[in-house]
Amino acid sequence: MHQKTVKDSQTEQVQLILPEDLNPSGRLFGGRLLAWIDIVAAITARRHAGCNVTTASIDRLQFKEGAFPGDTLVLKGRITYAGNTSMEIRVDTFREREDGRLRLINTAYLVMVAIDKDQNPVKVPGLKLENVTEKMEWEAAVKRKELRKERKFLGY
Repeated sequence: MHQKTVKDSQTEQVQLILPEDLNPSGRLFGGRLLAWIDIVAAITARRHAGCNVTTASIDRLQFKEGAFPGDTLVLKGRITYAGNTSMEIRVDTFREREDGRLRLINTAYLVMVAIDKDQNPVKVPGLKLENVTEKMEWEAAVKRKELRKERKFLGY
């Protein structure tokens, strides 16, 4: 199976925060953001795998600050690791300022599994790393994978 690069599957989605996206305190509802993150991760993983995928886990979801009505959010997904049938996807969420500058408000790591039409896991292409940042992300993903295995072994 051939390899793909991080660039081959990068995904970007833009959202405008509307009243129906808010929690009772007037901030973006975390569940709404999580749904958008899951979509971006799924598209990124599908682009890499070339088939349907399913979410296996959300490893880390870190809120750095809130978002409010009228804010424009930019979600950027990229693959950080490709295993046999699974992939780790990083999704960064930014609040876009009026001048176009982006401010990071959330980072999440998701594990997606490639599946066939019968819902069985299938092999994914390898990941060709092209620069130091991608290699560092890969190494960190390997460590997160080991931590997930330990937590699973311990029952949480």
